[in-house]
Amino acid sequence: MSHIPSPTERINGCLLGGAIGDALGYRVEFHSWSAIEREFGSGGVRDMHSNLVSDDTQMTLFTAQGLLEARPGKEFGAVRKSYLDWLDTQRLPMPHVHAHGLASEEWLYNRRAPGQACITGLRNGGRPGVNPDSKGCGTVMRSAPFGLMGLSPEAAYDLSARCATITHGHPTAAEAAGAFAMITAHIMNGADLNRAVDDTLLYLQRDPSSSETADALNAAYELAGRIPPEPGSARHLGEGWTAEEALGIGVYCALGAPDPASALTAAVSHGGDSDSTGSVCGNLVGAAFGEGALPDQWKQVEGQATILKIGGRLAKEFH
Repeated sequence: MSHIPSPTERINGCLLGGAIGDALGYRVEFHSWSAIEREFGSGGVRDMHSNLVSDDTQMTLFTAQGLLEARPGKEFGAVRKSYLDWLDTQRLPMPHVHAHGLASEEWLYNRRAPGQACITGLRNGGRPGVNPDSKGCGTVMRSAPFGLMGLSPEAAYDLSARCATITHGHPTAAEAAGAFAMITAHIMNGADLNRAVDDTLLYLQRDPSSSETADALNAAYELAGRIPPEPGSARHLGEGWTAEEALGIGVYCALGAPDPASALTAAVSHGGDSDSTGSVCGNLVGAAFGEGALPDQWKQVEGQATILKIGGRLAKEFH
C-alpha cells in the first residue's frame, strides 16, 4: 500500500470500490448473519457469484452526472434533476426517445430494491422538507462524488448535506451524508483514513449539541481499535439501515481491516443493509488506496465501463 494513488486512481477506485461492495452486499441484503454464515461459512461473502449492483451504485452515478452537468453555483438543481432522471429508470421499462446521459443506458433501468424514501421524495418533487422523519441510508450511499470534486472538505460537506434533503428531511440523514463527503474529500487531499475520520469528527463536534453521526463515528473508531473487522463483527454498530449506522459500519471496516478485500468482506457479511454498508466501505478503501488495490477478481461488476467513464470525466473536470 506504499504507492500514492493519483487523483484519477482514487476517483476510479472510489466509484469502482463502491460498486464492488454494493454487488457483494446486494446478494445478502435482508439476510441475517446466521443465514449468511449457513450459506457462505464463517468466512462470510468472499466470492462474487453475481456482479449485479443495486440502487446504491445507480444513484452514486447519477450524483456524479448531476455534478458534471452543473453550472457553477447551480449544483443543487443539477443533482436534483439528475435524481429525477434516475427516478425515470425506476418507473419506466426502458429509455424514452429523448433520454440522454445515464438515462439512455438500458442496464440502469433494472429496479434493485430502491429505498422507499428516495422514491417517494422524488415523486413528491425532490424538494427540501420532504420525508421529514426519514434518516435512511439512502443519502449516504450516493454521496461519495461530492468528495471527488476538488472542493474543500467543508464545501463538500455542505453541498452533500444540502442535496440529501432532496429525498430525506431528517437532520441526521443530511449530517451523515455530509460527513461521508467530507471524509472522502480529506482522502482526496492526501489524508489517510484515520486522519480523514479524525478531522471529520472534529468538524462534527464543533457544535456542542448532540450528533448521532459523531456518536456513530466515535463508536466505529473505538470498535476498530478493539475488534478487527471480520464477518459478523459489524453487528456491534447496528444493521446499517439508517444513515449514521451505514456510515459507521463502512468506516469501521475500512479503518480496521488489513486490506480492501478483508474490509469489503466484513462490510457485507452481517445482518442488515449489506449493500449500502459495502458500498460505503468500498468508496472509502477505493479512494484511500486507489483502483489498483481492489481485488482483480471482483472488478467485473455490472456497468464497469460506465463507472470508469464517469470516473474519468470527474478526474478531467475537477482535477
